Amino acid sequence: MNLRDLQYLVALAEHRHFGRAAEACFVSQPTLSTQIKKLEDELGVPLVERTPRKVLLTEVGRDIAVRARDVLNEIEQIRGVARRTLDPESGTVRLGVFPTLGPYLLPHALPLVRNAFPKLELLLVEDKTEALLRLLREGKLDAAILALPLHEDSLHTEFLFEEPFLLAVSHNHPLAQQQGQLKLSDLSSQNLLLLEEGHCMRDQALEVCHMAGIGERSGFRATSLETLRQMVAANVGITLLPSMAVKPPVAQVENLHLIEFKGHPPSRRVAMVWRKSSAMDVFLKRLAEIFRQLPPDLLDAHTAATQVPAENITSPTRKSARR
Repeated sequence: MNLRDLQYLVALAEHRHFGRAAEACFVSQPTLSTQIKKLEDELGVPLVERTPRKVLLTEVGRDIAVRARDVLNEIEQIRGVARRTLDPESGTVRLGVFPTLGPYLLPHALPLVRNAFPKLELLLVEDKTEALLRLLREGKLDAAILALPLHEDSLHTEFLFEEPFLLAVSHNHPLAQQQGQLKLSDLSSQNLLLLEEGHCMRDQALEVCHMAGIGERSGFRATSLETLRQMVAANVGITLLPSMAVKPPVAQVENLHLIEFKGHPPSRRVAMVWRKSSAMDVFLKRLAEIFRQLPPDLLDAHTAATQVPAENITSPTRKSARR
């Protein structure tokens, strides 16, 4: 048994097709098929059910494939230890980030990473939280930047920052004059536009909805924050947006009014996570520290809010004075 045979088995388990598995391993299909058969002969058990249309692993084949993936991950960890012993700041880090954060965080964070670790190759993967967690568990990612809370005992968590939300409405919406005075209770009669299932931003917004008794706008679910912004600007409804998603270099949208909440706003907490068993633990902690060095203004909801002339802002004091 050798590592290459284990790689072939893992590829077959992932692709369920000899041709695609062979392409992923950069070998011919007959070569991969022959090596899988040799592995079966060596172990004395069938690993694969060969059917005309697809490949199925036997129960023992699936079990061995899972263990083989763990072995290959450990081998990669050993190689990583060796590389970083020679040069701790070189090598490759495969980093995942979820799509409602990546486009807004990375333009600010990547220059900091480049300055701190000029030899580092950072490979970025953008996907939804569940997909990133699966890639972490399978060893296909070294770390990921995710929203808390996470319920993964196998992962180490380094808190990075808390990002406040703003309420996005159109300029003529009744709430547009509540700048800095907006409370969650003011939204109790509203319905929010939300993202589709699978986005952690949807879960965070639903948690806010639950606290404030807010409903979800039925019949509409967006695939991105940009879609939400455009729908609000088109007077379709209102939504919550994280502060980074409305800060430069993000382009402004006409007829989009951003309202800061009074007091402590609803927010999301973001962390970098990686496997507790990772050989890169020390370096990843240093990398997480770089992501903490974001410009303070980037997480300031006040500077992101639409500026309204003081005489136009509705407040309890002004209401009583008019009476």
